[in-house]
Amino acid sequence: MLYFAAANLLFVFAVAAIVIWHGTSIRRLAAVEPDWTGDWPSVSIIAPARNEARHIEEAVRSLMRLDYEPLQITLINDRSTDETGAILNRLAAEFPQLNVVHLETLPPGWLGKNHALQFGADRSQGEWLLFTDADILFDPSCLRRAIAHALREQLDMLVAFPETRMPSWILKSFVATFSVFFMVFTRPWSVRNPSSGAHCGVGAFNLVRAAAYHRADGHRRLAMRPDDDLKLGKNMKLNGARCDVIDGFGMLAVNWYGSLRELIVGLEKNSFAVLEYSPVAVVASSMALLAVNFFPFVGPLLWDGPASWLLGASAALQLILSLGASKQLGYPLHVVLGYPLTVLLFVYIQWRSMFLAFARGGIQWRDTLYSLKELRANRV
Repeated sequence: MLYFAAANLLFVFAVAAIVIWHGTSIRRLAAVEPDWTGDWPSVSIIAPARNEARHIEEAVRSLMRLDYEPLQITLINDRSTDETGAILNRLAAEFPQLNVVHLETLPPGWLGKNHALQFGADRSQGEWLLFTDADILFDPSCLRRAIAHALREQLDMLVAFPETRMPSWILKSFVATFSVFFMVFTRPWSVRNPSSGAHCGVGAFNLVRAAAYHRADGHRRLAMRPDDDLKLGKNMKLNGARCDVIDGFGMLAVNWYGSLRELIVGLEKNSFAVLEYSPVAVVASSMALLAVNFFPFVGPLLWDGPASWLLGASAALQLILSLGASKQLGYPLHVVLGYPLTVLLFVYIQWRSMFLAFARGGIQWRDTLYSLKELRANRV
């Protein structure tokens, strides 16, 4: 146990050092000057919506306040069964410049959201395309700052992390833990390095140069990927795009999930996909999470002496990382106390996602079942 505890501490220390050291190199969108000496390029915003009646009006109104020209905004109602379509029609009557499209069918071989994104991109004239979700709130200067940064850095893709608003203590705790894991998994500080395999993407804000997007075959290459936002970043980079990541806190916000049940159901579509639908990867990932991230919190209760001290130090380091994430997210610092519980929740979501995929023969997403065979075939 002493050797395991020592190895655990060394590993956690190395990861913490990398995250803390490199995490400070990620620029903040709010600190970017919204100026550009040349002509501003045209931008087309594409936002798919399916059953988003709860948040879509507030999100669309924030889009209409964006301080940017020339701008095209397309909202795609993808087979909604709630009031989303009616809300969008009412907003389109209020804002004639808003382009609302209603999709009634889904072609074979496509996930609904990915088809809607490609549909919108094929009908957009902007030199840049911004793919976003239908529940994202934008600061008026957000897009101008992002375009200015992308032009100055000669980028083809810019990903911005949003501020994540959650209504309860356990949800805030989960997001803080998830943020740490996401940083370790994607290494956003290395995305700008063309020699690195690191890639990233988020549904809230994927800004791409249209020519580079079409050269990479857009979302057609990702037609059956539930993790389309992440894989868009990978596909762009594989096709020679210059990419970067920026912190959008204060410029972008999302009310992510309203309850613990919503979070669990919402993440089940991506959790197995990220691991390429591999049961071996799920077992390996969950065992690593339990051994590295959960066991240091219970080990000191089972052992005395040096092993207990080393495990306690590992647990403390992980809480420090979670504390930093909580501070960055604007959450109360006591949410870090839920860290070990949220590690268990993360493992539960992984296993639930896998079991449901095999039980259903695929992934159930927004009332549509996509077969596991088709999903597995779409590798990027």
